[in-house]
Amino acid sequence: MSQLYLNTDGGSRGNPGPAAIGVVFLDDKGNQIHTHKEFIGHATNNEAEYCAIIKALEILSKSKWAEENKKTGKVICRLDSQLVVEQVLGRYKVKKDHIFQFVSKINNLINNLDLQLQFMYVPREENKIADKLVNQALDEVLKNADDKSKSIN
Repeated sequence: MSQLYLNTDGGSRGNPGPAAIGVVFLDDKGNQIHTHKEFIGHATNNEAEYCAIIKALEILSKSKWAEENKKTGKVICRLDSQLVVEQVLGRYKVKKDHIFQFVSKINNLINNLDLQLQFMYVPREENKIADKLVNQALDEVLKNADDKSKSIN
């Protein structure tokens, strides 16, 4: 059985504010095999966390790894948001409709993957690479916006 780790993170500056996601794919030996960072616009921290999981599962669903490891592959999704982990697992109630939509999309993606998926909370220190990707994406976009406003003046 092959195993894959997905570390995801989402964050915003201002909560809500400019937001980004970071995704890191690691093989069963802990080697980094793919990363993704993306500015997602205006969102809360929790919304960004959900968007990160969705993006990771979308990337996974199109991957050669998912195709080669159908039925036997195990994917461990690691997040530093305990609230989001518990809501995805159905242990915490989702009170807001738009958050419920995120959870539904995640469940649909999971159901379409013929893999074993596990979600787990990890301390922020164990999610540094995904967090760094979030901050890089935010810094790139916000610096460009700042540079454009300076050039107009």
